[in-house]
Amino acid sequence: MSAKAKSRLTPEQQKATMTRVLQKIRPYGFFVGCSLIVAAVSVAAQLYIPILCGDAIDMMLGKGAVDFAGVLRIVYEIVAVAVTAAFAQWLLSVCNNRITFAVSRDLRNAAMRKIQTLPLSYLDSHPSGDIVSRMVADVDTFADGLLMGFTQLFSGVLTILGTLLFMLRQNVPITLVVVCITPLSLVVASFLAKRSYGYFQSQSTVRGEQTALVNEMIEGQKVVQAFGHEAQSLAAFDEVNGRLQDVSLKAIFFSSLTNPATRFVNNIVYAGVGLVGALYAVAGGISIGQLSIFLSYANQYTKPFNEISGVVTELQNALACAARVFELLDAEDQCPEVENAVRLEPDGHVQIEDVSFRYLPDRPLIEGLSLDVRPGQRIAIVGPTGCGKTTLINLLMRFYDVNGGAIKVSGTDIRNVTRASLRGSYGMVLQDTWLRAGTVRENIAYGRPDATLDEVVAAAKAAHADSFIRRLPEGYDTVIAEDGGNISQGQKQLLCIARVMLCLPPMLILDEATSSIDTRTEVRIQAAFARMMQGRTSFIVAHRLSTIREADVILVMKDGHIVEQGDHDTLLAQGGFYAKLYNSQFEGVET
Repeated sequence: MSAKAKSRLTPEQQKATMTRVLQKIRPYGFFVGCSLIVAAVSVAAQLYIPILCGDAIDMMLGKGAVDFAGVLRIVYEIVAVAVTAAFAQWLLSVCNNRITFAVSRDLRNAAMRKIQTLPLSYLDSHPSGDIVSRMVADVDTFADGLLMGFTQLFSGVLTILGTLLFMLRQNVPITLVVVCITPLSLVVASFLAKRSYGYFQSQSTVRGEQTALVNEMIEGQKVVQAFGHEAQSLAAFDEVNGRLQDVSLKAIFFSSLTNPATRFVNNIVYAGVGLVGALYAVAGGISIGQLSIFLSYANQYTKPFNEISGVVTELQNALACAARVFELLDAEDQCPEVENAVRLEPDGHVQIEDVSFRYLPDRPLIEGLSLDVRPGQRIAIVGPTGCGKTTLINLLMRFYDVNGGAIKVSGTDIRNVTRASLRGSYGMVLQDTWLRAGTVRENIAYGRPDATLDEVVAAAKAAHADSFIRRLPEGYDTVIAEDGGNISQGQKQLLCIARVMLCLPPMLILDEATSSIDTRTEVRIQAAFARMMQGRTSFIVAHRLSTIREADVILVMKDGHIVEQGDHDTLLAQGGFYAKLYNSQFEGVET
């Protein structure tokens, strides 16, 4: 199915989206009520002005028969009514802005909360740029459409109803002329709205793809340039940009037809009222002032149709964007914690019992994995790329749930403990570093925001990061760019190590923790790690096997299974898979 076909919503889905939008508006019912009231006041004032003008015209007919006192009194009334209408219009804008931006805020807050509960499998399978587009661009577009809807839809509908009532009071036959021609405008607006909605929905989807691509290319620009992939990147962008241009042009084309089409119908209405009204005036059925009232009302009656047709188009776009946001909000959460989940009090004892796991249903990765780790043991995990080392770490942290078997910490299945207490029991240093935009001190204290400066400095010294930090322009108060873009990869990894040194949790996970650090500094950090790991259960993932010689147990994984386990000397003596891996690093032998 094409992206275009998938992006179109059925009428039932459109109705469901609209229902959910109304549910989001419901908490602000007071402001909605106020908006309706001031809209009614504004419309009534605007509709009363033509009546006053018509009365003034009738007071000025005939030579020497002008009622100046009466006209002056009407002028004062017109000024007072106009001021009332302007004030009501201002209050209408205040109420509508309050509703719109409150709903937008609620949507963004809900989306941000949703991201915190989404499973990693969702984030791994959806481009981050597309998620950002839903939270920023789609919510902004939704807000614009909602604001226009509240500002113009209420006033437009009330103007149409009020105009009809006033005209019926003046003359029924002329009013019937207006009513008979009106359905033509509704048919045109409905046809264009249905055609434009699908294109606006496609536009939102393709825009999300474009944002994801741009985000990916910006983050990986060094790699793009290093491998000379600029032309391919531009071609990929041109392809997405071309599709966005295509759907955007179609959406704008159909939406832009609405105004001239409805204006054409409005001109027919105005001409019909003018012709029939003139005949009645000649026959003495209505006065000249009353004719001017009808012409003014005909203009006011048809004007909202132009606005409403534009509002309908914008609302179609807004609903299309809202549907994408709701799609994110409706994504399945990570497996909820069990009722009465306990807080983990870890003693470092980890048991892996007959664990099976697969990312894809038809592709087994880990099968029948069992392991008993005693408190304080250092467990090294080695093996070829793709054998399941990092997956095992993800299972220990419960980033993913096992498909079979169980993982227990301190004798308790980790599915029966709170995620916060489980993850708070581990300290992680990964090969892929992550730093937030903020000061060096804030990044080191990420896990302990209340840490003092002395504690932060002590952790940095333990990680051998203090010396380079003090050479920075502002020392520990130096602001790091997003993801540490203004420092080296090795420096970023030292800060991540200092972050764990500060928290000192009861269990550690080190996944290629020193991969980006020079050899001399690595020796020092390994010594610091050795001190830190004393009395703490530690899981160490390493490709450089020389760094894990001192591990109590080395697990050798291959194709999701533990094929060998033991200490370094024992495994070398066996001459098996581990020995081949180890020797290959020093002899250049392929395994």
